[in-house]
This record gives sequence, C-alpha cells and structure tokens, in this order.
Amino acid sequence: MTKTTVFLQAINDVKEFVKIVMKYEFDIDLVSGRYAVDAKSIMGIFSLDLSKPIQLNVHTDDAEEFLKEIDKFIVK
Repeated sequence: MTKTTVFLQAINDVKEFVKIVMKYEFDIDLVSGRYAVDAKSIMGIFSLDLSKPIQLNVHTDDAEEFLKEIDKFIVK
C-alpha cells in the first residue's frame, strides 16, 4: 500500500481527480479524520472536509503511474 496526502481545493479538482482515479482497477481510499471513502465516489469525496489536505491510500504495490497522473494534487 502507498500513502500520500492530496489537496482538492475546487469542484473541478475533485472532478478531474475522480476521472483519473476511475482509470485504475486497484482500490484507492481517501481518509479524513475517522472517515474513509472510496476515491472513485465523487459524492463520498464531497462528504469530506476539503478545506484541509486528505490522506490518500493506494492499495497496490505498483502506484508509480497513478501518482504521476495525480502529481498536481499531491501535497509536497
């Protein structure tokens, strides 16, 4: 599993992020506090507090390509 932190500031960021996530077969979760949602669920993402960075859990050992695609959302 790979963990990183992402920041989705605007509605368009969420739409673009979900569009990218949907291309991948493996499970991807977003965790904010005690809440965890499927990153492929746009409604689930909007239920989180998007004013703060969110932990991203990628359930695969081969996440390099995915992480390159979402690089602009990753908190560095």
